[in-house]
Amino acid sequence: MTHLTGTADTAGTTTAWSVAAEPHDSPVAAALWRAYYTEVSDRWYLLHEGRVTDPDELEREVAADSGEYLAPPDGVLLVARYGGEPVGTAGVRLADASTAELKRVFLLAEARGKGGAALLVTAAEDAARALGADRMVLDTRGDLVEARALYTRLGYEESAPHNDHAYAEHWFTKKLT
Repeated sequence: MTHLTGTADTAGTTTAWSVAAEPHDSPVAAALWRAYYTEVSDRWYLLHEGRVTDPDELEREVAADSGEYLAPPDGVLLVARYGGEPVGTAGVRLADASTAELKRVFLLAEARGKGGAALLVTAAEDAARALGADRMVLDTRGDLVEARALYTRLGYEESAPHNDHAYAEHWFTKKLT
């Protein structure tokens, strides 16, 4: 599965985005997972404790979540590339036969504002449909206001909790059919 589109960057030139499935344990996936976890963890600690993530905790938590739930046959990890460079991820895993969960939506800072987040989420929705899901759910934190705005803009609606994850503060759902 590959999705291609072009988008104008701030200089007015057109650079191609591509989104394709990637093994959850590839070096590219590992580097993007580390960048994602570092950013969201540091953001939480800076907000709540005025510090960045302890390096030992970072290593422990990154190692603890292998992402194997994003492997076929019940999951997929998508990697977005901008100008050929890997810059973001979105994961999908089946929660049940008709419900998929959106995971690890992330773009490196230098790739933001160029249309990639919506492209990634749309590709994840296509992947969820390919897995047989007719509904997508996700959770996020209150301080991730950009994520909440993105999901709302893409037609997700806030919903009742579908899990009890420690850092989940907002839950969203969207019909895919």
